[in-house]
Amino acid sequence: MSQIHKPRAIVGLTAALVVSISAYSALGQAADSSYEPPLNSIGQPDIQGVWDFRTLTPLQRPESLGDQAVFTTEEQEAFKEKAVDSLDVDRLREDESTDAATDIEGAYNNFWFDYGTAMSDDRRTSLIVDPPNGRLPDLTPAAIAQLKDAHLRVQPVRDILSIGLTDFRPAGPEVTGLSERCLLSFNAGPPLNPSAYNNNIRIVQTPEHVVLFTEMIHDARIVHMADGPQLPAELEKWTGASHGHWDGNTLVVETTNLTGKTPTFQMPIDLNDPSRNGVVGVGKNMKLTEKFTPVSESSLIYEYTIDDPATFTQPFTVAIQMQATEDQIFEYACHEGNHGLAGMLKGARQAEKEEKAALN
Repeated sequence: MSQIHKPRAIVGLTAALVVSISAYSALGQAADSSYEPPLNSIGQPDIQGVWDFRTLTPLQRPESLGDQAVFTTEEQEAFKEKAVDSLDVDRLREDESTDAATDIEGAYNNFWFDYGTAMSDDRRTSLIVDPPNGRLPDLTPAAIAQLKDAHLRVQPVRDILSIGLTDFRPAGPEVTGLSERCLLSFNAGPPLNPSAYNNNIRIVQTPEHVVLFTEMIHDARIVHMADGPQLPAELEKWTGASHGHWDGNTLVVETTNLTGKTPTFQMPIDLNDPSRNGVVGVGKNMKLTEKFTPVSESSLIYEYTIDDPATFTQPFTVAIQMQATEDQIFEYACHEGNHGLAGMLKGARQAEKEEKAALN
């Protein structure tokens, strides 16, 4: 991303803002700490409904911003405009420098993408609120080694995506990315992260459970409240076992029993260092804590903390502003796993035949 200069007016405020963010106040939203959400029939804060978590606020603070925790209004508008332009795949395809592989793997025109056009109301420069620098913690030496030797792209494959891997040629369905197999995806969670489309979640509450139903992958994660049954450690699930409790107006969800076939985290794309692209860690080593806090009638703060000392040198926390929506959630029928994958495998086998014929 292009450099955005820090205005002098912001410099004096930086230290105070960083302290506020690292303690997680979500800045502008924290001012409404007196908000009392409506209660449901069993006396719990009622957070049911469909919530939209699209945002153009970047996961990590751009390095050029240094310690700047918030944009000015003008800076945020300029950043948003550049983000909208950079995500416009129709404009990308008009660029004569776009290669054929990128064009083919992109698959869709801009109509099908839904990154949104808004950023966080508090003008934060990153979704990461801790560490205070707004960036992911350093990877451990073991995690860096796994990235470099593509360890997580061999069976059992933990990578989310296979597209974009120029040397990738699937030998079978087991070695393609989890999203191509319609098992997990880039924003379905846990944890949730805004991405290209289907950034919606429906929350349903019952006396003993909360259901987190994501539009992407069409998955219903059932959260057992209070003293719900505990799975034995050896029983692992794609999205883990979730247990929740209320801390005031905040729903706290802790997830364990993730399978070793899931990654800890999907790293953001780093064009300067492609060796750091991909997934890191093994889900079974991760402790995941999520929080859902209503801050107004139409806004919910979703916060998650990942603690995986085998992958990251310290835990980190992300806070995302969700907006209530009246839009419907449609069934995500993942036909890529039924039809597209067969095409990928046939294409790979055909390419191998052609290479063999050329050698002979």
